[in-house]
This record gives sequence, C-alpha cells and structure tokens, in this order.
Amino acid sequence: MKLATYQDGSRDGQLVLVSRDLSQAHYASGIATRLQQVLDDWGFLSPQLETLYTDLNHGRLRHAFNFEPKRCLAPLPRAYQWLEASAYLSHEALLRRARGAELPDGFLSEPCLSQGGSDDFLGACEPARFASEAMGIDFVAELAVVTGDVERGVSAGEALEGVRLLMLANGWCLRQLAPAEQARGGGSLHSKPSASFSPVAVTPDELGASWREGRVDLSLQTMWNGRKVGHCEAGAEMSFHFGQLIAQAAKTRRLRAGSIVGSGAVSKQDGSHGYSSIAEKRAIETLDSGAAKTEYMKFGDSIRIEMKGRDGLSLFGAIDQDLLSLDEAAE
Repeated sequence: MKLATYQDGSRDGQLVLVSRDLSQAHYASGIATRLQQVLDDWGFLSPQLETLYTDLNHGRLRHAFNFEPKRCLAPLPRAYQWLEASAYLSHEALLRRARGAELPDGFLSEPCLSQGGSDDFLGACEPARFASEAMGIDFVAELAVVTGDVERGVSAGEALEGVRLLMLANGWCLRQLAPAEQARGGGSLHSKPSASFSPVAVTPDELGASWREGRVDLSLQTMWNGRKVGHCEAGAEMSFHFGQLIAQAAKTRRLRAGSIVGSGAVSKQDGSHGYSSIAEKRAIETLDSGAAKTEYMKFGDSIRIEMKGRDGLSLFGAIDQDLLSLDEAAE
C-alpha cells in the first residue's frame, strides 16, 4: 500500500492512503490519524489499511479525492530516529580519492552510519531554505526505509523483516561546513540540515520483483534545474543492502518503530549514469582534470528526485523542491 501525510496545521499531519497510480487519496482517519500510530501497532492496523487501500484502487470509496503532492508533509514529519549510511562505497571512494585519501579497511567489512536530526523533516514539495550559497549547498538523492521494532543484535536477514516502508530521500548537505566539523572530530551537525522525503511511503510488496534481498532494482532519476543529471541503478551498486544497514544500526541497541535508515547517495562506480550529488560530480572532475568545475546549488535552483517502476509509473511521487534564501518571502 501507499501512504502519505497531508498538512492539517498540526506537527504530525493527517494520514492518507494513496492509490497505486498516485491519482486518488482517502483519509485513513477511521483507522489511524498518523503514520506513527500505524507503525506502533502494525500487526493490527496495517491489515485494515490494506482493505481500505484495495477499495481505493477499485474505485469503491465515495469520499476519495484527487491526490495533491504539494499538500504533503514528509510521510513521517518527525521521527524517533534518522540514520544515514554510506551503502554505495563507490560514492565514498570517489570523494576520498579526490582529496588524496583511500577508504579505511573498516568501510569494506561493515557499513558506516551517521545520526541525523529527525525532529523536523521537509515535505517533498516544500522549499528548502538556507542562509547562504557559500555553505556549499548539495543535494543527496537516496533511498530510505522505515522500520518497525528491531531487536538488538539481529542478523541482516532478521533485520530485513523489520522493513515496513520505503521512501525516497534528499539528504541535503552543506559541503563547505563539513570540513570544520570533521576537523573537530565531531559528527555532522550544521552540515546536515533537515532532510526531505518523497510524498509517498510504500510497503515493499508495491515494488514486486524490484524489491530483492534488501535492494531496489530500479533507477533513481535526478533532475537539477530541469536537466537530468542522474539515472543511477539503485540495486546493482549497493554495497550493503538494507538488512545489513539495519542490523548495523541495531548492533548495540534496539530500534523502535518509526526509525528511518537512509542509503546515502546512490552511485555507480564508473559515473556512467550521472550522479546523485554534486560532490560526486566534482570529485570526478578533480580526478579527471585536476580541479572541480561544477558549482554547488544557487538560490532559485530546483531539484527533482524520482523513481519509476517497471511499468513506467512513479512509485513514490517526486521530491520536487526549489532552493530559496532564508530571507526570501514565501509565495
């Protein structure tokens, strides 16, 4: 099934079911008002939502309405946890090689994850606002999963059973702020502002055969200012699948329902299908010609991130955002 959260003036929004083709929606308020409620009681509430979802797709709901992505908050507007991984080692290797470094041995044996802020996410069509272009504003096109409860010390296979939903994410990064944070030996804080998520979160069964062994075997498409810059296969190049990422996150602690785990930038080793972050493009330029040429994002730019199924239809809807200055008035 496909789920979204509509703006209603509250922090957590209103849960809606969205039809498979993303054309129709229906409030789920007779069953649950918020997505976190469903995640907390998945075994009881999700079958009821599935029944409603089936009726929606067959046109049997009198009060269905046209789905509007612009009315969506992030599926989980705030979450108990947001972890971002480096699941595509080709991306991390490129960035390090461009600055004369190699991947540490530990990167090859187990996935690296970082803790991000999860108290305030951006909706898919909500403008992203930053104080200055000099911060090095970069998009990071990636996949993410939402988990149920996951016990400490689970295997990768067991961890996969905890995947409840999948989404697209834009893990915004302020590249010029990162070196100072790294030099102090701390984690990313100011360089990793609020992430954005697709308008719709989907259960794994909606992907059919494209959801295989913890990977999504489809292309992630990224358009920057209307020009396609990335068409990266999300499955083949993923060094660690989502089961491994979740198991790593749960190595020494439990994960609670509503935890979000992101893949990090989707990447292809030879860069032949474009890029999912400007930093990767700049790294390739540095390695090829000795200097980066592509500039980071400017105010007024737009970014669109989308994934289509094998039938050509959008699976999650698109992250479609404009980049604005903090001082620019909202329309």
